[in-house]
Amino acid sequence: MTVRHVMEIDDLGVDGLDAVLSLAARPARDAGRPLEDSGVALVFEKPSARTRNSSEMAVAALGGHPVYIQGAEVGIDVRETAEDVARTLACFHRIICARVNDHGTLERMAGALDEASVEVPVVNLLSDKAHPCQALADLLTLRQVFGSKGARARPLAYIGDANNVWRSLAIAASMAGIPTRIASPDGYGPTPEDLKLIASFGGSIETTADPGAAASGAGALYTDVWTSMGQEDERAERMAAFAGFQIDEALLDVAAPDAVVMHCLPAHRGEEISAGVVDGPRSVVWRQAANRMHAMRGLLAWLVSDQAADGGAR
Repeated sequence: MTVRHVMEIDDLGVDGLDAVLSLAARPARDAGRPLEDSGVALVFEKPSARTRNSSEMAVAALGGHPVYIQGAEVGIDVRETAEDVARTLACFHRIICARVNDHGTLERMAGALDEASVEVPVVNLLSDKAHPCQALADLLTLRQVFGSKGARARPLAYIGDANNVWRSLAIAASMAGIPTRIASPDGYGPTPEDLKLIASFGGSIETTADPGAAASGAGALYTDVWTSMGQEDERAERMAAFAGFQIDEALLDVAAPDAVVMHCLPAHRGEEISAGVVDGPRSVVWRQAANRMHAMRGLLAWLVSDQAADGGAR
């Protein structure tokens, strides 16, 4: 059996991504109970509102038992190594999901289980490098708004820091055939390695330092907070660097007439996005939030399916 860990969105493969989104789009009543009598560990080194609620409800919808575990309860690399935490949790749970500070922690957890031939997948609920579960919800939202074909015909413009949310989103969009653009200040844009990976799936990616150029004619405008958890000491520097990169009414006016506005939340009104836009009629941020649960349900269902076990991706 091949265990499919999900460290980043491309671990699903193109076929796997489409399968997960198809499962997520089904009504919950049609999902069955593939996790019945099974536990799912939800480890949180960082707090979260949407990730915890969406994950717990997704596990419950599939008949499983979610166990929320705060970082202090397991003390990764303080009380026990990441490897031993993974080995312990695998004794009780069918899937281990973790929201961690360091992406390497997830890789060590998955590596320890693989080395021991333990068939329990590890899922990234967020790390400093990637946020694949958010990207799934984002693509599901775009499909709902524009349809699969329509989403591929409209550029997705990300305005802001080329962070973990952007990276997973851009990779997922490329896998789905959606052209992407990113506008970032100097020093906050994508790395050459990021661009190479995105391009490897055949999707187009444009980079610029001009938010207006990125937004022009775009079908969706996306942003995230300028200062994430753990970057508080950089706040003043980041606020200065990102001045002029707010998604506001003026920027939305240069996008396509049917363009929507996206944000992974939490939002800082008056900073990366104006209140009039995030709370306006073209905002789909609350649909994105709701889709976190549906996307997670699709991912978990896929992980325990024969398709995932057989490799189900290309």
